[in-house]
Amino acid sequence: MKIDWLKNEEEEAREYWGRYKFVYAAVTLLCCLLVGRLWQLQIIQGAELRAFSEKNRVKETKLPAPRGLLMDRENRVLVDNLPGFDVTITPQYATHLEETAEAISKIINVPPHDIVKTVQRSRWRNGPFRPVRIKDNLSMDEVFQLKLIRWDQPGMNVNEVIVRSYPLAEDGAQVFGYVGEISQTQLPRLNEKFAKRHHFEQGDIIGKSGLEEVWDLAIRGKDGVSYVEVDAKGREAPSENPIYFGFKPKPYRPGNNLVLTIDQDIQEAAWKAMHRKDQLGDRIGGLVAMKSNGEILAWVTTPSYNPNLFSTGISNKMWSELLNHPYKPLRNKVIQDHYSPGSTFKPFVAIAALQEKIIRKGTLVYSPSKIKFGRRYYHDHSRVGHGYIPVEQAIEMSSNIFFYKMGMSLGIDRIASYAKYLGLGAKTGIRVPHEVSGLIPTEKWKEKALGEPWQPGENLSNAIGQGFVLATALQMAVGYNAIGLEGPVVKPFIVKRIIDTDNKVIKEFEPQIVRDTSKPNAEGLVIDKDNFEVVKEGMRRVVNGTHGTAKWYRLPGIQMAGKTGTTQVRSFSADDVYKNCHLRPLNQRHHGWFVAFAPFDKPLLTVAVLAQHSCSGSAGAAPVVHDVMMAFFQKYHPEMIKGGYAPLIRDTAEEDPDE
Repeated sequence: MKIDWLKNEEEEAREYWGRYKFVYAAVTLLCCLLVGRLWQLQIIQGAELRAFSEKNRVKETKLPAPRGLLMDRENRVLVDNLPGFDVTITPQYATHLEETAEAISKIINVPPHDIVKTVQRSRWRNGPFRPVRIKDNLSMDEVFQLKLIRWDQPGMNVNEVIVRSYPLAEDGAQVFGYVGEISQTQLPRLNEKFAKRHHFEQGDIIGKSGLEEVWDLAIRGKDGVSYVEVDAKGREAPSENPIYFGFKPKPYRPGNNLVLTIDQDIQEAAWKAMHRKDQLGDRIGGLVAMKSNGEILAWVTTPSYNPNLFSTGISNKMWSELLNHPYKPLRNKVIQDHYSPGSTFKPFVAIAALQEKIIRKGTLVYSPSKIKFGRRYYHDHSRVGHGYIPVEQAIEMSSNIFFYKMGMSLGIDRIASYAKYLGLGAKTGIRVPHEVSGLIPTEKWKEKALGEPWQPGENLSNAIGQGFVLATALQMAVGYNAIGLEGPVVKPFIVKRIIDTDNKVIKEFEPQIVRDTSKPNAEGLVIDKDNFEVVKEGMRRVVNGTHGTAKWYRLPGIQMAGKTGTTQVRSFSADDVYKNCHLRPLNQRHHGWFVAFAPFDKPLLTVAVLAQHSCSGSAGAAPVVHDVMMAFFQKYHPEMIKGGYAPLIRDTAEEDPDE
């Protein structure tokens, strides 16, 4: 047994010497690692880390580019930009989020828990660095009070922003559209779609509907960047000699302006006409007024909404009300909804019958009050019938029996070929989003779509614009304009030119004729000028004739041509057909159409109106067209209405003979 206490100090040192070597090696290694790391940070990555550090002293702020203006044909502003303020919270710097929410809640009248929830949700979705917008469109009093407390609330900022403004409010909302913040689902889709033209970022304001949507890239401009010094809490810390460490601010570039074909005076007259102060009151439906070359002068959908609500942040309650409204104010009824055109379809059938020589000018067709086809009776709107009448009188008096017989003789395929040739059953191609194509049925279509053969009795109902026939107001305007011009089918357009902020024209849009139906197409289909003239005469009588269904709404000094139409929203028994429509519940009342052009011999303007649940075209739609026509001619051709006779006066609650 060894006795350790007998060892001296020298012997003990030799015993631990091996262990010291490991300690020295470990210390040396640690020193080398420390020196190496310092070398990397100071020498190799020094410049990069210095720039990163300096970035923390500089806050980069995106300067949103003002969207281009939308102006009418006389350069009056229809859609504008206004300065505004919003309050944001940046999650990264909001160290006392609950306290900040409580403080600003008292000023902006937003519940604190909603503020906290909004910030936390954005932090989870978009990360901590993106500012979260809490409230838009702040009042000056709110801005003043928020700026007083901002130094005590880290992460909160009051920002000057651009607010999209719609001076006409509800008037034209569906065609102008509205803007909103890009959504999570839209971001990747739009970046993929426009990869070579623009890169969208979270928080960007984009067009959500109407012209704002379809022309977004042309009017959105290019965002800029600004830099400010900030403190450790991310708040702006202005100094007399700001240092931006080489970061160069970049000014924004405003978007281009759109000059529309819209005439603000006619647009406002159309809006007023759809809210006529008569017994029917506000109409439900759509209106479009188009010049003969395809330029749109007015576009109205009712009921409507105020797009300014979307610019300043629409509430969930208001959004829910718009979505659940029974008459869908968000929908563009001029192109997005299609309906049976009713008797407004009869001029197309008349043209087909004349061109196919089923009838000629002067041919008399017996038109009683009802006819039997198969096992059922088909009724006219007149209980006594019309006797023997030519096609002009059949159009004037809107004889259903006459056109039932045309449908029986023509068949649906021949009717369809002419209706499509004149512009129905296909999109017009106007640059407004969500246009539908309508429907002009054929035997082949029914077999393919429904798996059923075409029934001969269906020729009758479709010949008077019922059955499967569907059309939009814009399609009807294009078709009637082609009849008025006796051949040319024009492409409607609403953007006249694109100009920059210096009024330099970037692109101009010219009228375009899609086809001329008075000349044979590849299949040999053609419509003779003489046949157009016969149908136009019948349409002239609708307004100016003794028995015309719109004779109460003549224009002074100008002969307007058109056709009323009444579309049943449901089937009625023979006993119910003749009952007063106005006594029925609103949702069971017929829709009313009136489509017209003037002057009848050389049209300058075509107007199409669908007045839903107005009971008739004569009472619901014709007075609206009359008012728009008057506004147009009083402005552009006052000499034509001087010395003219006044229109007849009619109680709009009377039953319309056209059905």
